[in-house]
Amino acid sequence: VVLDMTFGGGGHTKAILSMVPEVKVLALDRDPTAISLAEKLAKESSGQVTPLLGRFSQLDVLLSDLKVKPGSVDAVLLDAGCSSMQMDQAERGFSLSKDGPLDMRMDGERYPEMPSAADVVNLDQQALASIITAYGEERWAGKIASAIVEARRISPITRTQQLASVVAGSLPAAVAYARKDRLRRPAHAATKTFQALCIFVNDELKELHAGLRAAREALRPGGRLCVITFHSLEDRLVKRFLRGHDLAHSDQQLFRPGKRDLPKETNTAESAHWLLLRRKVIAPERDDVRDNPRGRSAKLRAALRR
Repeated sequence: VVLDMTFGGGGHTKAILSMVPEVKVLALDRDPTAISLAEKLAKESSGQVTPLLGRFSQLDVLLSDLKVKPGSVDAVLLDAGCSSMQMDQAERGFSLSKDGPLDMRMDGERYPEMPSAADVVNLDQQALASIITAYGEERWAGKIASAIVEARRISPITRTQQLASVVAGSLPAAVAYARKDRLRRPAHAATKTFQALCIFVNDELKELHAGLRAAREALRPGGRLCVITFHSLEDRLVKRFLRGHDLAHSDQQLFRPGKRDLPKETNTAESAHWLLLRRKVIAPERDDVRDNPRGRSAKLRAALRR
């Protein structure tokens, strides 16, 4: 039994099915659109795929409803963040390159009262700057927040490219033009701001921590956990979780990159729950990035359940 905790467009589940003919896949996603695709694949695969609609924090209940006992799953795959499917749909509001409503909610149709990115950009300037600093690791957050507040006095900010334009215009030209991605290509000035809003809107870090705890409970001894992340906050959380750090106050720890900020007793690579398969993170090779540019920032960590 394999648990795919982020079904998305189904790419990972399809690969698992092709490699392990007798496998059973539990396909979790919080996005109803993704679950519709999972249900279609379930019919095509003669019941090998079981779709599960819900968040990481709801996984324990979902597995219990299926009578899946703790410690019975053989492998867990978690691919954090937005899926390519979500990025490609302009109306979802995740993309910088496609104009759409400033939404960014992964499961907004399930929780219509959930604040969208358009709601977040209407917070007061100090709160907005704090969000962009913490979740986007953006050094120019103060200038960006100030520009957003000024712009919304003239007209409400409700569209993705409207926000992207405001952010780009707030930065010194030399800074905006100097930004590069990992392929050394020009990066949009608003990338970090959009990252921050998406993480905040979907409570991604707390959900990721909940997902890691749920995976730990679901896996059998010797079972394998593979986690793919795309930015440093996520990777820092996964790294510290697998090394046995106490993340009860994870927000306070995640925004401190250095080991010096952690208690001395937690600076260890050993964990009572995990055996790391590789001490260092696994990054894509140059050929992988050429074939899939969106994966250029991917980081993979893998461990066995003790």
